[in-house]
Amino acid sequence: MRLGVAAALVDGHRIAGDVAITDGQVTAVGLQGAGSGLAAAGFVDLQVNGFAGVDFLSADAGGYRRAGEALAATGVTSYLPTFISSPVDAYWPALAQAHAARAMAGGPRVVGVHLEGPFLSRQWAGAHDPANILEPDLGLAAKLLDEGPVILMTVAPERPGGLDLVTTLVRAGVVVSCGHTDADATTAHGAFDRGARSVTHVYNAQRRWRPRDPGVAGAGMCRTQVTVQAIVDGLHLAAETAHQTFLAARGRFALVTDAMEAAGLGDGDYWLGDRAVTVSGGAVRLADGTLAGSVLTLDAAVRNLV
Repeated sequence: MRLGVAAALVDGHRIAGDVAITDGQVTAVGLQGAGSGLAAAGFVDLQVNGFAGVDFLSADAGGYRRAGEALAATGVTSYLPTFISSPVDAYWPALAQAHAARAMAGGPRVVGVHLEGPFLSRQWAGAHDPANILEPDLGLAAKLLDEGPVILMTVAPERPGGLDLVTTLVRAGVVVSCGHTDADATTAHGAFDRGARSVTHVYNAQRRWRPRDPGVAGAGMCRTQVTVQAIVDGLHLAAETAHQTFLAARGRFALVTDAMEAAGLGDGDYWLGDRAVTVSGGAVRLADGTLAGSVLTLDAAVRNLV
């Protein structure tokens, strides 16, 4: 059968023409007689805090089902429920529920948890409550890994003990991402040398890029084994910045939503973890105006980029 689309997105390249499917497998792209629309592989969201009225930090099984159904409608086939820096006691039930959600049938697959914190920089807390940000603690890190399916953790490697934390997490099989960080380029390279393999929402909540010190963003784009994550919603990055970063990190550039519970809903007052936020005109902000995640969907992010 043919899909009747105008183009296909393959390895970051837009290939004009229709797509043929045989026995559930893509057998040809770029066929003449194209229709409309863009075909792409199912999306994987590496950073999604919530969706459709569900905050994953407090979600039950029903919440995971509702969020999963809504995510599937946007093209997501698997995702990492993401927990921001929170009171430590809030992690245990959330991790247990995420573990149970991995076994749920139907809907997008819960691959594992992305812990965005708590070992971050208070200077670059962004929407995280600084009171919930902790010094790197190998004992607490080990307990977090024991309690749930943590497969990705965002850390600030410049914190005291931060590089040792990177080493410990990597040895435990966790993908380490540098984010919410004041790391300079030298420190970022040190984290990558120890096995960190990602940059969380590049350019946002991290030391600013400068010609003489490009910080974690510049260091990450120079390392061919490092994935560069970006929120392409027109608010977190200018269109030119997003496109420039995509070209610089082609093949290891990951669109993420950083979506929160208001995604798929409308303007109003919501929660991101334990933080009150307001959604207005597509922007999610704390009371002081700080961006606090997004209401972006991955299909919209692809359209924004390509």
